[in-house]
Amino acid sequence: MIPHNQWAKALHQSARTQQPRDQFSTQNTYTLKDAYTIQHALIQERVNEGHAVIGVKMGFTSLAKMKQMGVDDMIIGQLTQDMRITSETPLVRSQCIHPRAEPEIAFRLSQDINSPLSVDEVSHVVDGVASAIEIIDSRYENFKFSLEDVVADNCSSCGFALGPWCEVPLGLNGLDMVQTFDGSTVAEGTSDAILDNPFEALAAATRLALQHGLPLKKGMVVLAGASTAAHFIGDAKKVEVAVDGLGTAYFEVV
Repeated sequence: MIPHNQWAKALHQSARTQQPRDQFSTQNTYTLKDAYTIQHALIQERVNEGHAVIGVKMGFTSLAKMKQMGVDDMIIGQLTQDMRITSETPLVRSQCIHPRAEPEIAFRLSQDINSPLSVDEVSHVVDGVASAIEIIDSRYENFKFSLEDVVADNCSSCGFALGPWCEVPLGLNGLDMVQTFDGSTVAEGTSDAILDNPFEALAAATRLALQHGLPLKKGMVVLAGASTAAHFIGDAKKVEVAVDGLGTAYFEVV
């Protein structure tokens, strides 16, 4: 019997104390279904602290990353209010273990979603698109984990920053995405790296959210996945991502 709540509390404690832990999978065999049950319990720990769920994030939206992890589908995690990084609430480095940043595109839902949508339908259920940065920070030692481990750990979610909301374009292909640390370029990619089309990632989010019991409500944010590998933040004080046509997202590290 997998102690779902106990493992969730252990992961939450690691996040709150910045003390990484061993992977569960090195000592236990558990299923993806178990992993999502643990994720739900982990998010409940944050909700109990007063942090509402405000969106979802997609993982493994790179075909190369799926192949690397030996999986044939994406994964999904949840975003809570305390993960939102803004100019008023910068990233506090001492509250992270080994944080990494990656360039993304974000969507804002214009209505509740109660059924899976196709790639042709999803553009009609969003009222904003933005450049975004996700901060990931695995609670496992050395940033190493199995598929089940990372899902249980809420897909390594730590924080996110958004650029200005823009009108929803007809297409999101071929957009250059550049990430800089303190003004120096650390990663360059294009939006095509996100499932060949970020709208595909949004469609997948509607499917996976319903499959795993995650709410998708009006006003929620959906992070579509990264266009490049994540980069360790280290001593950087300012992280910025510029996306063609969508402006710039940034956050400061204190």
